[in-house]
Amino acid sequence: MIAVFAQAELKVTRSQVSDWLKKDENPEQQACDDRTLACFLNGLINELRGKKEGVQPTPEEKLNNNIIFRKLKIALNLQAEDILRILSLVDITISKHELSAFFRKKGHKHYRECQEQILRNFIHGIQKEYREEDSLPASVYLQENGKNN
Repeated sequence: MIAVFAQAELKVTRSQVSDWLKKDENPEQQACDDRTLACFLNGLINELRGKKEGVQPTPEEKLNNNIIFRKLKIALNLQAEDILRILSLVDITISKHELSAFFRKKGHKHYRECQEQILRNFIHGIQKEYREEDSLPASVYLQENGKNN
């Protein structure tokens, strides 16, 4: 995880990462703010898809579920069909049109806010897709299965 943060040009310590990953009931658990999570997601995109030349994207100060969903889609190089299949692994069915509404710009007439349940189930589906099959980290799985561009 430290290397992923470094891909987004943010230096973090093992202690910080450890504190972010602790369970909520642990008194040493620290919240990860939106900007830090945005850096991690940008780093994940760079790690899995390759770092683009030039100026790196500025991490968002405020995240919402749509932004998180979009960044995960980009990092994992997923097409709509892939996302729908991943959601089906956790018994969630939505249409392609409903899905595309999550990735539209806010203010677009077909924009729709991604609810917690959809994002949570998508992340659970990613876990089923990439971790439970092979017990490999997603980046290793993607590289070994030719999904890394």
